[in-house]
Amino acid sequence: MAPQGVVVRHAVREDVPVILQLIQELADYEKESDAVEATHESLLNTLAFAPSGLVSPQNTTQSEGDSTSASRPARALLIFTPSGRPAGLALYFYNYSTWRARPGIYLEDLFVREAERGNGYGQRLLGELAKEVLQMNGGRLEWSVLKWNTPSIQFYERIGAKAMTEWQTMRVDGEGLRELAKRAN
Repeated sequence: MAPQGVVVRHAVREDVPVILQLIQELADYEKESDAVEATHESLLNTLAFAPSGLVSPQNTTQSEGDSTSASRPARALLIFTPSGRPAGLALYFYNYSTWRARPGIYLEDLFVREAERGNGYGQRLLGELAKEVLQMNGGRLEWSVLKWNTPSIQFYERIGAKAMTEWQTMRVDGEGLRELAKRAN
C-alpha cells in the first residue's frame, strides 16, 4: 500500500520533461539506453494530456485537455511521493476485446524509480488503471513484460495477473512495416 500523501494524476503538458526522464530511466533499466527516440516535442504531439491549471505569459488560458485520437492515442498517469518527487509512470492506451465487445486498457509501460520500489507505487498505478477499466465497463487490463524481468513477473503474479502463455507477441516495425504497407497498394 502506498504511503499517505501520495498523488496520482494524469499528466499535463508541463510534465513532459518528467515523462521523458522516466522513459529514459525505464530504457536504462531494460538495458536499451540508446533505443529511446522520444523527444520533448514528440511527446507533446502524441500524448493526450489532462487539463492544465498552469497559466504563463505565453499561455493565458487554461488547457481543456485532449481527447485520445489517432494522433494522440496514449495517456500517462504519474505518481508522486508525499514530498512531491515523481516516483513513477504508467503509459497506456485504450484497446478493444472483439469477443467481449468491450473496451479495455493496454498498459504500454509501467515504471517506478528504483529508489521508490517497494512503497506500493506500482500497485497503486495499476489499481488506478483497473478502476478506470471498471468505470468504463471494460473487459480487461493487459500488458506485456520482458521474460527476463523476474522481479516484475513475480510482482504481477502477486497482485493477481496471469501470464498469457498461449499467446505470442508479434511486431512489425521499421523497414518491415514500410514493406508491409506496400502490400496495401
